[in-house]
Amino acid sequence: MRYLAHIAEDGREQTVAEHLCGTAQLARRFAAGFGAEAEAEFTGLLHDVGKCTPGFQERLHGGAPVDHSTAGAKLAFSMRNLPAALAVAGHHGGIPDGGHPRDGKEKSTLCGRVKRDCGFDAEIWNEIALTPPNAPSWFGRDTLRDAFYTRMIYSCLVDADFQDTQTFMDGAPVPRGGCAEIEELCGRMRERAARYLANGSESVVCRQRNAALRACMERGRAWEQGLYTLTVPTGGGKTFASLAFALEHAAARKMARVIYVIPYTSIIEQTADVFSELLGEENVLAHYSAVDYQLAEREEMTPEQYRKLLASENWDAPVIITTAVQFFESLYSNRSSRCRKLHNIANSVVIFDEAQTLPNDYLLPCLSAIAQLVQFYRTTAVLCTATQPAVAPLLQELAPSLALREICPDTQTLYASLRRTTIKDLGEITQDALAGLLCEQEQALCVVNRRATAQRMYAALPPDGSFCLTTLLCAHDRREQIAEIRRRLAEGLPCRVVSTSLIEAGVDVDFPMALREDCGLDSLLQTAGRCNREGKRGAAESIVYRFRLDGVKPPRMLEKNGSALSYAARKHADLSSPEAIQAYFTELFQLKDGALDKKDILGAERDGVDGCLLPFAQIAERFRLIETPTRTVYLPVGGGVALCGRLRAGAVSRGLLRKLGVYSVDCYEQQFQALDDAGALELLPDGSAILMDLSKYSRKTGLEGDIENGVGIFI
Repeated sequence: MRYLAHIAEDGREQTVAEHLCGTAQLARRFAAGFGAEAEAEFTGLLHDVGKCTPGFQERLHGGAPVDHSTAGAKLAFSMRNLPAALAVAGHHGGIPDGGHPRDGKEKSTLCGRVKRDCGFDAEIWNEIALTPPNAPSWFGRDTLRDAFYTRMIYSCLVDADFQDTQTFMDGAPVPRGGCAEIEELCGRMRERAARYLANGSESVVCRQRNAALRACMERGRAWEQGLYTLTVPTGGGKTFASLAFALEHAAARKMARVIYVIPYTSIIEQTADVFSELLGEENVLAHYSAVDYQLAEREEMTPEQYRKLLASENWDAPVIITTAVQFFESLYSNRSSRCRKLHNIANSVVIFDEAQTLPNDYLLPCLSAIAQLVQFYRTTAVLCTATQPAVAPLLQELAPSLALREICPDTQTLYASLRRTTIKDLGEITQDALAGLLCEQEQALCVVNRRATAQRMYAALPPDGSFCLTTLLCAHDRREQIAEIRRRLAEGLPCRVVSTSLIEAGVDVDFPMALREDCGLDSLLQTAGRCNREGKRGAAESIVYRFRLDGVKPPRMLEKNGSALSYAARKHADLSSPEAIQAYFTELFQLKDGALDKKDILGAERDGVDGCLLPFAQIAERFRLIETPTRTVYLPVGGGVALCGRLRAGAVSRGLLRKLGVYSVDCYEQQFQALDDAGALELLPDGSAILMDLSKYSRKTGLEGDIENGVGIFI
């Protein structure tokens, strides 16, 4: 019988043999980055053998759904090839849990599924030469490594399956690629670097920046693939220096791409603009929800937007800029849509910008993933920050053979040269006194821990030249306010800003004075980076005050950060010094102890969950870097009026919802319920809502009715 895998809309037919061979060849190529070509090819040849049945052939013509994945998984399992069995079993629905040998066939685990009665016509092997590969010699000795390898094989399979199917259905290759080679991009970077280095004698600051840049370029070329830190204080040019290291290293080591992992979308936008101007927009892929190619409907996309949309599915571009959430949740996912890109992380340089923001609750699994990539997947990783977390002891436990090396040649001198502020302890202060202090200043920044505090503080300031920045403002209005803040600062006009920590997330502003409510030293130094940022004033006159509000306890999630800050302050007079930063993070990690893997991700991978081994699906469900339950409220303000009208009319689409993202606020459940009880919301079927009572939203201070509940991320 001639078994078909797909039938195109124009009637063209692709046989199962053609699809298996095409997928296997692609999967083999994708796995070359980490030396698993034979394993990936074998998995590709098995994945759709379950289509060689009368039932599936009927399905192609409108028959009942058929499980076509389990047959290939059973065959791989019988050959004792667990990675292939799991990848094939999950190539549509996601990698299943491994399960327990006693699982019955009704279970969705691999152990259960391989007991089901689902064969296929073995005549397919007359058309395909199937050669089972030898299992890697190390497989079975370390379940963390086994699980990571399985996801990588799965990535090769699902990306190959998607691409082979898409090419057949479209009748022609899709418009992928077309980007410059790494060597060419490195040449463009060198031209820009040469201009910087030519001005090396202008000032002490300039000379120190150039010393760091020169070291990054030289060591990028000379040093072997591995794990590095790049510790450069705010204003030290670490963004360009880290790019220089990455491109030099990738060019010298013949690596495939550079991946920037960034904590906040606001920094992604800035970084993408800078890199696109330098390297060419077509060579830089920014992968986050609000980027233009994600907002457009398919029929409205330009050819360039469509190419970027395709590249975002599997990170097929020379320079990728993405979020930490996207990066790490993909590495612990079991879904094809998230995992397609994983094989393209292999043989890459990965820069973790603002590395101190790696979430403490998931720090150990994040570091474990980095260690796996560096040790076994030809990846070079760089932890890049002004406040380097003290992760060396943690990495020593996770990967004893992995060395951590600093790129910057003289961190002490660099910190001393680039010191722009003086940190002072204001002690406890009442909210009224703090507001009075701000009113006395023409220009000042005050960063607090809670959104409600920011709104109350703003109410006590004179309306002219005062601003309140929190996530209770929609993104559009925040951008408008930040633009006005920058204008007033540049023109010397009154500008007093009360903000939550969101202003520390890559917002480039320059105040003569700043104040920070105590939480953690990393946050304090981020606020300090918004004071005298351009170095136009002396450090002694650019004061950053830390303070504690009288009678106000810090949010529970920040208590240990505050304790570690107090410890560092007792030990070190200069809180901006590398020694103080080291002491802070060392103390913080000791205080948190078991909370560095609060969902026991690594324990689940090592030992299973309640007898279920290799619990891929359960781990994917556990690993959520942003856990705070929120509900979205869409705002009919400005450009959101027409968009909300379309939503209310039922014109729901991915593009519409993403466009509405800049006119929305995410609320905690209590706040959402309070607004609903007040009759302010029109509820939507997906659990979100449209704000109907616009008196509940101010374009100056945001959505009212915020109820602090002691949990969440305070940004």
